[in-house]
Amino acid sequence: MAFLMDDSRPIFIQIAERIEDDIIEGILAEESQVLSTNQFAAFYKINPATAAKGVNMLVDEGILYKKRGIGMFVAEGARMKVMEKRKERFFEEYVVTMIREAKKLGITLEQLTEMIRKRG
Repeated sequence: MAFLMDDSRPIFIQIAERIEDDIIEGILAEESQVLSTNQFAAFYKINPATAAKGVNMLVDEGILYKKRGIGMFVAEGARMKVMEKRKERFFEEYVVTMIREAKKLGITLEQLTEMIRKRG
């Protein structure tokens, strides 16, 4: 589960995204336990409150849930939730931006589609 921290983005968001990545990739299955906030903190050498903020963000989204006295677990349906969330973000961050730029450059939708097909 090793990855490099990106200084330009909040650490708690990176922790949440790392957990999401592990869910998408099947490393963390539904109903499996995730590392504790203290384990995340020790592993990444960060403040436990920062790790907790990332984990709690996923709890708020229904991706993780807490079993009192045991720890955090991946919720049923979490993979689909993460996939939908990521697809929406992909659309907004990449597709919409690409279409705007194509319009500025006078690239038609047909030309853009052909460019994508050539690379795909």
